[in-house]
This record gives sequence, C-alpha cells and structure tokens, in this order.
Amino acid sequence: MSRRLLATVAAVVATAALCSSVVGVQAASASRFLQHGIFDDAQIHFGNPDRVFPVLKQLRTQLIRINLVWGGVGGVARRRPANPTNPNDPAYDWSAYDRTVNYAQQYGMKVVFAVIGTPPWANRAAGVNVAPRNALDLQRFTAAAARRYSGSFRAPDGRILPPVRHWLAWNEPNNPVFLRPQFRRVRGRQVLQGAISYAKICNAIVKGIRTTSVGASKVACGVTGPRGNNNPSSSRPSTSPLPFLRAMRKAGAVGFNAYAHHPYYGKRQETPSTPPPQASRGQLPTAVTLGNINVLIAEVTRLWGKKRIWITEYGYQTNPPDRIFGVTFAQQGRYLTQAYGMAKRHPRIDMFLWFLLRDERRALEEGWQSGLLTDTGRKKPAFTAFQRLRR
Repeated sequence: MSRRLLATVAAVVATAALCSSVVGVQAASASRFLQHGIFDDAQIHFGNPDRVFPVLKQLRTQLIRINLVWGGVGGVARRRPANPTNPNDPAYDWSAYDRTVNYAQQYGMKVVFAVIGTPPWANRAAGVNVAPRNALDLQRFTAAAARRYSGSFRAPDGRILPPVRHWLAWNEPNNPVFLRPQFRRVRGRQVLQGAISYAKICNAIVKGIRTTSVGASKVACGVTGPRGNNNPSSSRPSTSPLPFLRAMRKAGAVGFNAYAHHPYYGKRQETPSTPPPQASRGQLPTAVTLGNINVLIAEVTRLWGKKRIWITEYGYQTNPPDRIFGVTFAQQGRYLTQAYGMAKRHPRIDMFLWFLLRDERRALEEGWQSGLLTDTGRKKPAFTAFQRLRR
C-alpha cells in the first residue's frame, strides 16, 4: 500500500519515540496483573473434561481461552433469534459453553471467551469469516452472551452459571482465514477493508458487553496475527499488524480495555527475544513478534493511550514432528520460560496464553505441534516449565 512520505515519516518518528519511552518504563517496573493460561479448543472445549481439566489443574492453569462461536458449525445461533438479546431465545444453544464454564469454575480457572464466526443469516451465507451486514446483530448476540455469563444467570438445570470477565473480539482479523476481504478497491485505490470491517466488529462486541456488565468485564480488540504481506494482488492477501491497527483506529475502533496480539516467531532459529528480520530493501520489519512487541505497544499508546496488552496466543512447535518450524523439546521448554519472563517484566502485559495443551493429530501442513504434550500424551519439558511459571 502506498502512503504519503510525510505521513510515513511522522508515524516512524512517533513510534520510535514512544517505543523508547515504553522500554524505559519496562526497565523500571513489571506487570502486577499477569495471568497465564492455555488455548486449545479441541482438548479443553471438545475433549473429555474429566480427563483434561485435571491435567490443566496439574499445570496450575489460571485462564482457559475458548472460541465462543456465534454462527456456523458448532455455533450458538442456529437460526435468527426472535429476541436476540435474550439468552433463553430458542434459536440459541449454549449447552457446550455452559459445560466448559462450569468445569472451569470447579477446577478454579477463569474463562476467556473469543466471540467469532458469522452465521449465514447475518451475511447472506457469505461465510463465517465475512463480517455481518449489520453490526447490531453481533452486538445483540454479544449482549445475550454477556448476560448469560454475568455470574447471576440461572441455567436450565437450576445452577447459577459462573461469570466470564475476559472477552476477545474475533481472532486474527488481519488474516483472511478469519476475516475477508482484507482489501477492496475504492475509487481506483486499495483500502484496508479488513480493518474497516473489523472496527465495526470490535465496537459491536464492546457495546454488547458493556450494556450488561458495566465495569465488571474487560474486552480486548485487535487479536492480531504476527505478520501479513500487505499485498492485495497476492493469492492470499493479508495485513501486517501495524497498518491494520492504524486503519482500525481510523475506522473508529474505540472503547476496548486491552489490545490483544499473537507475537509468534517466524523461523525456528528465532528465540523469543529475536526481532523479526528486516523487510526487502532494508525497510523496517512488518512482523510483530515478542522480540519487537514494544513497537506495537508504542503504536497502541499513540493511537489509544495506555491500553493493557494481552498475549492471547503464543507457542513454539517442536521437532519431532515438525522439521520445518519445530525446535527441540528442550528448546521449547526454555523458550516458554523466557517468553513468559519477558511478558512478566513488562508493566503493560496482563495475559499470556499458550497454544496448545496437546499436539494436534492432523497432517503437519494443517496441524500444530506446539503442545505441552505430544499427540500421544507424553509430557514434553515445556509441561514442567509451564507448571513452574511464577504467578
């Protein structure tokens, strides 16, 4: 995407100044609120809870992230609800989520819900990764979810459902797998349509939560993936984090409590503290990993003030079985400890979620192998490293 030279220089100067300021603060203090947890829907939400939750307890897990699917396969809204803000509307099926939040409470854990997935009736069946035509539909669903998991809602079995106080607006909206289109041609030039659509998603979810749980719940927007090609002509157009968050701010995203990001490494040679490589022709890196996360935090500060920062996905894949991106079992354990230490020392970071609990059994090109357990259930050194994370 082309930008005017003056705007580019101003943004770089402001980012550099703010980044220097953030680094100075980081050296002086550390996070007082950091909580750690795990994101693995396949195991935690869809697996056998009587087997999985004792393992999570053994790991001393504080948080579990769950994708709260609005529509599509496994979605709550099976059809358009007649009374969308009422959790008891017959179009809604919350049973799987009720089970998970009850188990989490039983084992002393808190849930982080990520609202994601558009139902067919909300976007003319364009796909779960296409924004709803009317953001009010999403806002009303989120209000129903927040009301159900407010801590005072009685389920059909008579039990009061536990509260959910941490919410995410979507997942990696700068990635076309989760939100498309990323670009759109308007009056002869390409605009960041993904960020424009996402600003409406963010605001809808924030408003839905706020209408039912003022002050009690926290919402994070962004939830950005670590990199993007910024190329609308590519076969898989995506947007790198900094242009995306600037565009979502320009499109009016406001009101959230925290900015969430997934600062994954790019190559197996990179440690958590390794900054991403420079782009072509010596330009600054477009990726935001843990090694240069202060650049993102500085830009968030410039655009929205001192928002809290949530790391809602992070991990290192292992070899075996992944020979391309995988590190050794021992390296994974060390990198987990190092990454958490970096987050712990930062005064703005409140959340650190590891992806996954157990390696996926899908083919290597489709699945992930960043689990604390192998796909057969064998404990990796990272399992012990996670147990030893300081609260």
